[in-house]
Amino acid sequence: QVQLVESGGGLVQAGGSLRLSCATSGRSFSGYAMGWFRQAPGKEREFVAAISWSGGSTYYADSVTGRFTISRDNAKNTVYLQMASLKPEDTAVYYCAADFTTAQAMGFKTNLAYWGQGTQVTVSS
Repeated sequence: QVQLVESGGGLVQAGGSLRLSCATSGRSFSGYAMGWFRQAPGKEREFVAAISWSGGSTYYADSVTGRFTISRDNAKNTVYLQMASLKPEDTAVYYCAADFTTAQAMGFKTNLAYWGQGTQVTVSS
């Protein structure tokens, strides 16, 4: 079966950094954009960042632009989210997703094809 498994979450102080990983398996993701989303307690899930299959196009939410960097290593079937200058407002469960679409479309498209189980990121003040 298709699986997306996030890892790398944890507790970090404000101003610190974390690197999240999303390992994919079960099928080829050739041509698929991948993205990161997050959901804080009591809030709606929101888009964070996305990257095209080639890695040539990235798209970020305004709230994370300049602080987060999305990348992918297709040889390792893995997408990453490097999170820097973390703020308490970044605290959320972070989810990895994939779909046969563009990076930009990941920011608005619903019913994405594949989702991971999420990993908790907690930023203390």
